[in-house]
Amino acid sequence: MPQITVDHSASLADDFDRPAFARALHTAVVEIAAAKPPACKTQFRPTEVTTVGDETEGHAVVHVTVGLLAGRSDDTKARLTEAVLELLRQHVKPAASRTLHASAEVRDLDPSYRKFES
Repeated sequence: MPQITVDHSASLADDFDRPAFARALHTAVVEIAAAKPPACKTQFRPTEVTTVGDETEGHAVVHVTVGLLAGRSDDTKARLTEAVLELLRQHVKPAASRTLHASAEVRDLDPSYRKFES
């Protein structure tokens, strides 16, 4: 915990500084949601095809999901969501030929969540 997943259009490969984004996001999660730094884990999942409405050209999508153990207030989750969006603004280069659709969600992990390390 936290479990962070970043789904993004593969077309962003050269314009999205993923390692720097993950480091900055981990810092934000520690500061805002009181997570422990070694517990922050981020996975990036590029998608080959992005369609927005009827269009496949000129659009890119980034959606970040942050899963936390239950107990954070709605205000904490909202502040973290806003921080995620600001970090995306900083780490995805704008392009005149592309519309970026960025979104984020902070949610509670299901009570069945378990983990192990080996």
